[in-house]
Amino acid sequence: MSESQSSYWLWEIFFGVTMIAVAVAVAIADGFEPWRRVVALAAIGAMLLLHVLVGRPLIAREAENTAALLTLLAQMVLFGVAVWAVPLATWLLFAVIPVIFQMVVVRLAIALVVAANLIPVAVEYYYEPGGVGMDLVIAAISTGAGLCMGLWILRTLKESEQRATLITELEASRAEVARLSHEAGVAAERTRLAGEIHDTLAQGFTSIITLVQAADPGLRDERLALAVRTARENLAESRALVAALSPVALASASLPEAVRRSATRFTQEAGVPCSVRITGSEYTLPTRVEVVLLRAAQEALTNARRHAGAREVALLLAYAPASVRLVVRDDGRGFPPGAAEGFGLSGMRTRASQVDGALTVRSDPDTGTTIELEIPT
Repeated sequence: MSESQSSYWLWEIFFGVTMIAVAVAVAIADGFEPWRRVVALAAIGAMLLLHVLVGRPLIAREAENTAALLTLLAQMVLFGVAVWAVPLATWLLFAVIPVIFQMVVVRLAIALVVAANLIPVAVEYYYEPGGVGMDLVIAAISTGAGLCMGLWILRTLKESEQRATLITELEASRAEVARLSHEAGVAAERTRLAGEIHDTLAQGFTSIITLVQAADPGLRDERLALAVRTARENLAESRALVAALSPVALASASLPEAVRRSATRFTQEAGVPCSVRITGSEYTLPTRVEVVLLRAAQEALTNARRHAGAREVALLLAYAPASVRLVVRDDGRGFPPGAAEGFGLSGMRTRASQVDGALTVRSDPDTGTTIELEIPT
């Protein structure tokens, strides 16, 4: 429960306790006919019921609300009936005034508080037309005290709401700091693993290849040739792991620059032109999002080079206020739906799901393949 909600509940408890205490006082009061006590208790019970069923949901509305005003007018009528039956019910003002300030805007609340304090005066005038002088003085004092209490209530509730908002913002900031710290830790661990793989496995495979070739430069021995091929394959896998764990391209360039470099390298290696278009206003993305987008672009270009036989490839990186979208389209041979769900596309889907992204693959043997990745930001 927030601090603001706790404040409202405290006033709810105060309202209920006051209503019950006055009802008990009315019930045991001497000098009043039984039917008057019954009428007063019925009015008090109706006030309590009306507040619980109708008034409570209308509390603390910032704008003027007709339903709240009508509810308060009904409460004041019931209050007047209770005071008319047993004047001791005037003490209900302690419960009525806080509720007035919680349900309507200040200027209307002030008018209703004045009206509520004049009800006992009107009742006294009904019974003794010439004896309301002291009642007017008491009403003036009660009105002043009620207004002070009401304004203090509003100030207290406003401060509680401000503190609740500040606490929410602090919690959000703390969660963001924790997320950034986690991302930094993940990035550091990935870099450490990449270094370990490079310094151990990759260098080890390189040494094996060098030693075998030194022993048999022509690789005439079939077993040695197989050993070299196996070592080279595993060296390539090691380098791929290093590249996947440590996005070097992003360490020295922005995401658009890294995408352009990948496209340029693709053109140089495959001899296929690859156009790159960046749209929208570029903004900073979390590192993990940039890594997913760059890896998806690289994987899509790799697939286009190995399998598509494309004559042209187009790459789009679109920045939108709420998302960033990567589209890689080639005019190659394409494939039937579901026919090429290999490790590459599966890996892209897995990475996309890790950042709440959506990967869409559209391919047709006649028109080529389009891979689209959209990630909310």
